[in-house]
Amino acid sequence: MRRGTAAVGLMLAASIGLAAAAAKAPAANPAMTAAGTVDNFRLVTAAGRSEDLYRYQDAKAVVIVMHALGSPEVRKNAPALAALAAKYEPQGVKVLMLNSTAKDSREAVLAETNALGLGAVPVMMDENLLVGDQLGATRVSEVFVIDPKSWKTVYHGALTAPGKGDVAAKALDAVIAGRPVAIAQVPATGAAISFPDRSPAAQARFAKISYAKEIVPILEDKCVACHQQGGIAPFAFDSYEKVKGFSPMIRETIRTDRMPPWDVDPKVGHFKNDKSLTPAEIKTLVRWIEAGAPRGEGADRLAQVKHVAPDWPLGKPDMVIEIPSFVIPAQGIVDYQYPVMDNPLKEGRWLKASTARVQQRQGVHHILSGYIPPGQDKLGGMANWGGSVGGYTVGMESIVQPPGIGSYIPAGGSIGYQMHYTPFGKEVNSTQQIGLYFYKPGEMPDLVMRENTIVQSFIKIPANAEAHEETSYLEFPHEALLYSAVVHAHYRGTYSNLKIRYPDGTEKMLLNVPKYDFNWQRMYEFAEPIKVPAGSKLIATYIYDNSKRNPANPDPSQEVVWGDQSFEEMFFTQLRYRWVDETAAKQTDYDEQMLKGRLIGMMDANLDGKVQVAELKGGIGDAIRPRFALADANKDGGIDKKEFEPILAMMGNGRRSRAPAPAPEKVAEK
Repeated sequence: MRRGTAAVGLMLAASIGLAAAAAKAPAANPAMTAAGTVDNFRLVTAAGRSEDLYRYQDAKAVVIVMHALGSPEVRKNAPALAALAAKYEPQGVKVLMLNSTAKDSREAVLAETNALGLGAVPVMMDENLLVGDQLGATRVSEVFVIDPKSWKTVYHGALTAPGKGDVAAKALDAVIAGRPVAIAQVPATGAAISFPDRSPAAQARFAKISYAKEIVPILEDKCVACHQQGGIAPFAFDSYEKVKGFSPMIRETIRTDRMPPWDVDPKVGHFKNDKSLTPAEIKTLVRWIEAGAPRGEGADRLAQVKHVAPDWPLGKPDMVIEIPSFVIPAQGIVDYQYPVMDNPLKEGRWLKASTARVQQRQGVHHILSGYIPPGQDKLGGMANWGGSVGGYTVGMESIVQPPGIGSYIPAGGSIGYQMHYTPFGKEVNSTQQIGLYFYKPGEMPDLVMRENTIVQSFIKIPANAEAHEETSYLEFPHEALLYSAVVHAHYRGTYSNLKIRYPDGTEKMLLNVPKYDFNWQRMYEFAEPIKVPAGSKLIATYIYDNSKRNPANPDPSQEVVWGDQSFEEMFFTQLRYRWVDETAAKQTDYDEQMLKGRLIGMMDANLDGKVQVAELKGGIGDAIRPRFALADANKDGGIDKKEFEPILAMMGNGRRSRAPAPAPEKVAEK
């Protein structure tokens, strides 16, 4: 506690220069504020969550207060701002802060606001300064009261003012009552906020941004892979005219961080194939569009070079598996389909990559697959599945193993697929193929990639809950290297993260998804594999929005539980990893050991490695509760992994069968 308080004190002292309230504030950009309408935006908060302005269209009012770390004005106004939030949020007002400094760290901002009693007021980090600029902000602690009916600013200025009292509160009272605001502006007295883009030199530079030399390279690098002929996007960027025509949409999707569809937090971890826009690219595109998207000089490479999506982005496959076609009805609910086909492999092969070709992208939500050993039931859904034989989600069409790593597919048996089809307004016949890429016949990779999932099948989301949280974990019994993670929920999923808790109790965030988007399912591959020491827990957290403010919510009045259909919910973080002492020639059973702790991970809310009576969940919990004292053999008040073993034995521990890879001498013989 003392250390935290001292740290905040240092932050305040270090930033005391903001006290220069007499400094001349830069004028707001007239081009950005003349209409008085606040454009939509999405920003990540200091807590790593996402805030979308237009989400609060049903609010009575939205209040945005300019923030800066160490500001004396923020400290002085903190009690009044906390009181305003406490009084007006129950009346339907949303109170937010906006940090447009581009230098304050999230951790420091979070520590300071908590110390000042403002922990309940999210601080949005405007690192590109675009939102504060468009808002017309000039000073720290400046208050903006916005009417969501028109998205116009009805008051801006000081929170309170001598002789005028609580001017911001009076403005809120008027908006809530549907009356005109009597005092629409009172000068704020906080330190000036610098917006370099407002300078005449910057404005002149924006008007000269080169479409040919600056805009086209960004589009080719970050956008054209989807926005090309045959691409996944609904239109192609194939000329200046097309880009200019869509430029208002481009600006809006960049400001709301919907495009490019890369949902991970850039402040947490580093990832391969990162398609997000850099801050410089964001500002270049937005400022070019705001300057009127000038054509300028130079050839239009988008028109000259015909960009066409390849049928097989990884090249011609070694084998193509034709998944049976399916007629997707125009509307209604389609149960998951589980087509099973004979395995076409005549000899076992090591898989190094797969890619999918889906004809009806609007109607195919995902494809999962698994190898089924000979003699196993072909109609049992996924119960008898082994390793994956390729799959698909929108945004994750290909899976490529790192060099020297593979997964083994035996000969014989069957291959099962789980097909999730979604009607989209017209009846269509959906065809799909999976292309497989193997190591050479007889060739064995050095290492084996494993896959497993952190799940929480006891989800129970109350009706109308705006931010319901669920957690679950997997404990790794041996040292591993984590390569990637896939986050999956349904319509109510809004946020997810993945962190590691080391055996000594310290934690580190590995992946943060501030705004989960059900329409895009990405595999996030770490730039460098993450070391997972034996005994570490990989902990996933999901937050669900079952309120009317979630535009994708099918029915906020219903309690929601786990289920296959999109109107139900899932908690599903898929991991790809390898055991550090496992090779393709010498494989282990560590996965089986890990899965014995999965049930504990779904119930163990306090992360102590065992389940207390209060943590029991679902029907399994109901069955265990009367026999808890008997199951708790060592009488320590909790059921640990060893004590769960007889329970799992009675249930069947849910492990999926996996055919072993051949011994190296057998591979050599082939």
